[in-house]
Amino acid sequence: MRPIDKILSKISDGKLLFGSSRKTRIVSASALFLAVCAFGAAGVAPIAPDAADLPVRAITEELSVPNLSEQIAKLETEQHSYLHEEKIRPGDTLATLLNRLGVDDAAAASFIKSDRIAYQVLQLKAGRRVQAQTTEDGELQQLTSTLFDNAGNPLKAVSVSRDGDRFIASEVPANLEKRVEMHSGEIRSSLFAATDAAQIPDSIATQIVDMFATNIDFASDLRRGDRFNVVYETFWQNGELVRAGRVLAGEFINAGTTYQSVWFDEPGSRQGGGYYTFDGKSLKKAFLKSPLEFTRISSGFSGRVHPISGKWRQHQGVDFAAPTGTPIRASGDGVIDFAGVQGGYGNVVVVKHWNNYTTAYAHMSRFASGLRKGAKVNQGEVIGYVGSTGWSTGPHLHYEFRVNNQPRDPMAIDVPNAQPLAGAELQRFRNVASEMRHRFALLNPQGNAKLAAR
Repeated sequence: MRPIDKILSKISDGKLLFGSSRKTRIVSASALFLAVCAFGAAGVAPIAPDAADLPVRAITEELSVPNLSEQIAKLETEQHSYLHEEKIRPGDTLATLLNRLGVDDAAAASFIKSDRIAYQVLQLKAGRRVQAQTTEDGELQQLTSTLFDNAGNPLKAVSVSRDGDRFIASEVPANLEKRVEMHSGEIRSSLFAATDAAQIPDSIATQIVDMFATNIDFASDLRRGDRFNVVYETFWQNGELVRAGRVLAGEFINAGTTYQSVWFDEPGSRQGGGYYTFDGKSLKKAFLKSPLEFTRISSGFSGRVHPISGKWRQHQGVDFAAPTGTPIRASGDGVIDFAGVQGGYGNVVVVKHWNNYTTAYAHMSRFASGLRKGAKVNQGEVIGYVGSTGWSTGPHLHYEFRVNNQPRDPMAIDVPNAQPLAGAELQRFRNVASEMRHRFALLNPQGNAKLAAR
């Protein structure tokens, strides 16, 4: 039975309105009143009209169509600019350059030849880009280019602009866009062959060698199948690569051992920063494994028959075969103790280091410019060049490592790393290392690199 039927039934038999008590009768009467109001409201509520019965009114408006002929005529009367870009070619003159740029403007050519700032465009080296904005008739509106120093670093942007019937030349400091690039490669024959295949600049490959020089001898330790990842800076201008910058992080897997390195800025240091492992340990050891970047050991630290005297004697150093003129690097920070000619050593440099360590570099063809006794040298700094002076039968470097003036085998001695990071510097370093870990993960989506034991 429906609720309303129940209510009407109770009304009919008098039980709802005439209860046994006055309280019951008041409550019953109120309920009845509310029920009647509710059903009455439902009965008089309007019903929404059917959308199909609503009236429809069509509105028409005339739109004017643009006159295509008038638009074309207007465009023909307006002045249009054309942009051209060309690279400087060997033997280019101002006339040949302007001709390729679509410039046919005698006044502009005369101004560029006579103005000191504008004339710098003609001093650009082959390969540099020049942009020109001209009218349809070849009248120059603007000409721009960037000047570089001898090292390939952009110095300033030169601009020649038309102002009515005259020209204005201006120069402003060049602005570079810095990008971060990531590449990986695999050793097939040599490091430079692998970096060339991965389209990595040679300057970056050289930095990879420097980063891991204390752990890997790139002349003898490389194995086919070794892999590397590198993150580095590049600098661009107007969509053109200007130069490669610093390596920000590197990873090298050599014979199954993974070496990782992260650059960390240290404003107070002489070099501005250094390379560290991912746990904050410095990669810089007190001495390099080899004073030459690329070479081979022709004679180790052992007994041998002397090539000149023919007598058996102890060889108190290591000989590195290399072409004449190959740069020789100081294996550690120190002070020049001797630089000159010394008997069978020929041209020799002796560097005094901390804790009674000394190193000697013999048979040089010549010394580095400005080298003198008492001068400070940094690890990796060029101190001379390979030669064949003194008792030498061919171009090579004779390298000695001494502790308390006693010769030691430089290939076998264990030298500790520099002091690791700590405190606030370590915390700042961890933020940098975390970002580089993420980048390596992108380069090695399936790899799980482990830190090499130090």
